[in-house]
Amino acid sequence: MTPQLIGSEGSPAADEAGPSRDEVFTALSNERRRNVIKYLKKNGSEARVRDIAEQLAAWENGVEMPAVTYKQRKRVYTALHQSHLPKLAASGFIDYESDRGLVSLTEESRQLEMYLEVVSDNEILWSEYYVGLAVVCGLLAAAAWAGTVPFAGVSGYAYAVLFALVFGASGLFHRASTKRNRLG
Repeated sequence: MTPQLIGSEGSPAADEAGPSRDEVFTALSNERRRNVIKYLKKNGSEARVRDIAEQLAAWENGVEMPAVTYKQRKRVYTALHQSHLPKLAASGFIDYESDRGLVSLTEESRQLEMYLEVVSDNEILWSEYYVGLAVVCGLLAAAAWAGTVPFAGVSGYAYAVLFALVFGASGLFHRASTKRNRLG
């Protein structure tokens, strides 16, 4: 992949292939890099490194931006400048003009969202949940169709409403629980 680090020479060459899966996971493996993308998505697609460093320092230290100390801001700024921004630029997710201190999102950064379905040890994937829910609803419908008591006594409309409510509620819960994982 062609690096997106921009010096005084000009703009980078376009890479048609897009980022590899390893590049995406490397970019998302660090909280600071995820927070850079989050900041840029929330505050416009371009920002100064100084502003990004100040916001990240506030998030990392659990304080408001005016309470960020010089030392906290400098530590984040140095790490961004030396490591995180060049890595994101090399992966093609940002354009980083180090000489001007500017960072902007690229079209490639849109591909990061799909990789953020976070699953902890005690959870199942949402895709598995929906498949299981469809199987249960299908078995219930088959039991009603076959005339199995007590399922045969319920109308098809009642089942349709029940299935719509179950899938609708599941979708709303899914949306709410994954909203916290969005970048921006």
